[in-house]
Amino acid sequence: MPAQPPGPDLRDRDQRRTAGLLLGADLDAGRIAEPALGLPAVRRATRVRPIPGAMARTAQLGLRKLGLLDYGRVVVAPQRSARAAALGLDGPGAVAEAPPRLLVRVDEFPHYQAWDEPRRFGTDAFERFRQIMSDAGVPYLIAALPRVSRSPLSPQALGSRPLEEGEARTLRDLAEEGVTLALHGLDHRTRDASPRRHSELCGLDAEQTEQLIERALAELAAHGLPRPDVFVAPYNRFDASQLKVLAGYFAVVCGGPESIGTLGFQRPPQWRGETVYLPGYAPFYGHAAQVIEALDRYADRIAGLWTPVVLHWGWEADAGWRDLERLAERMAGSAVPWRSFLSAVEQSSREGAVA
Repeated sequence: MPAQPPGPDLRDRDQRRTAGLLLGADLDAGRIAEPALGLPAVRRATRVRPIPGAMARTAQLGLRKLGLLDYGRVVVAPQRSARAAALGLDGPGAVAEAPPRLLVRVDEFPHYQAWDEPRRFGTDAFERFRQIMSDAGVPYLIAALPRVSRSPLSPQALGSRPLEEGEARTLRDLAEEGVTLALHGLDHRTRDASPRRHSELCGLDAEQTEQLIERALAELAAHGLPRPDVFVAPYNRFDASQLKVLAGYFAVVCGGPESIGTLGFQRPPQWRGETVYLPGYAPFYGHAAQVIEALDRYADRIAGLWTPVVLHWGWEADAGWRDLERLAERMAGSAVPWRSFLSAVEQSSREGAVA
């Protein structure tokens, strides 16, 4: 049975919290006052839309593939206008100066194909990625897998293994270095063979979803790893009804282009119930070369905005690392630690609850 949509009071609370998340830094700095959160431009930009119907979601997927669901128009422009209005700047092209706030997410370690292709996607290969990001001083989040499957693109029960000691040690070292760990499902095995429906979660009921999350968290804890506050859905797919379950475990739930098929195109970041939904979309989701182009194009327009950037280190390994080196240098100084975002999430939760 599909989840019932939230009532007007809950939608209004989600909107207030989302506005607080968007403009919290400006509030803290005294650049705006609390009443600015109720301005029409702010309310329009931070409205939390219902999950659209199946036909609408399919249409949105089609528009995305055609390049017609433009991130700049649908996400950046209204958020930029909201911030400008709150700061009292005049004109639709007004720029509210501030550095971008890039939230860099990396999928995933161990790589989901580490069992099948250890030389290409094993720990030694990941070390090159880790060094590039460390040398550039770029903070990021790594989607951590508790188990590694054999042939994870097959729904057949072909086996999975626990983390090897070298993999667990790498994750512990990353956490000590300040890299934020997110849970990336249990073993990344798809439940559906079709590439258009790859998912580890879709189709599980609430109890089954809870069991998967509990087992995954227990596996990470057994290796002495911190409990993640962020969830990154394998294959970027989960059912809309599962968001409530995930909210019971995680402050932030991440999606991607594939999430449009189940949740529709939603502006990031936004409060939905008791969690913040943070999908990543093109042009900030892709190969490093594409993200560089996006940063060049949007540099002045994403001032002060939370902007999720999603990278896949396996893609960069295949590309020879050069583009990633350029991107890391480009992001230095603009990428923010995820702990800053999680603190903003906590603050907007408290303020929205008492508004």
